Amino acid sequence: MNKKGEPWYIHAALYLIIAILTYVLIRVAIIDPTDYIQKEKYYSTESHLRMENIRQAEILWDKKYEKYTDNLKELVNYIKTDSGVAALIVGVDTLTNRPTNPFKKLSNGKLDFDSLLVSPVSHKPYILKIDTTVSIDTVVNPSGDIIKVDTVTTIGDLYYLECPDGYGTIGDTANPALKNTASWD
Repeated sequence: MNKKGEPWYIHAALYLIIAILTYVLIRVAIIDPTDYIQKEKYYSTESHLRMENIRQAEILWDKKYEKYTDNLKELVNYIKTDSGVAALIVGVDTLTNRPTNPFKKLSNGKLDFDSLLVSPVSHKPYILKIDTTVSIDTVVNPSGDIIKVDTVTTIGDLYYLECPDGYGTIGDTANPALKNTASWD
C-alpha cells in the first residue's frame, strides 16, 4: 500500500490526538492526585490547628468558670475580649522566658479567632457538646423513712468537639479519661 497518497492532515490529527491523550493521562495519573493529597493535608492540618485552639479556649473557660461551654460563639467572644486571655497571649513566662500564649497560629501564620467557628472545608460550624450529669441522692432517717430526694444536675464537666468534615474529635462527654484528648494525638 502506498502511503504517499495519505493527506498530511490525517497524520497531524493523529499526533494531536496522541498529545491530548498523553496530557489527559498525565493529568489524571499524576497531577490531580498530587493536588488532592496536598489539599487534604492542608485541610487536615488547618482543622486540627483550629480544634486545638478551641481546646485551649475550653481549658481557659474551665479555669475561669469551673465548667465547659457548648456555645462556640460565646467561647470565641470570651477569648477575643477577656483581659486574662489577652495577658496570656502577649505574656512571657518569667522563669523560662517562653511565651505563655496557649494558642497556635493557623496555616496562614495568623491567629484568627473568628475562623474557629467553622471548619476550613465546608465552612460548617464545629460540633461542640458538653455533658449533663444528674445525681440523685435519697436522704433516709434512722428509722428507714425517706426524708427527701436530692437531685443535683451538673453541667459542663466534660466536653466533646468534632469536625463536621471528619478530621477528628477532642474529648468525650461520657469518658473522663478522654478529657482534652484529640483523636489524632
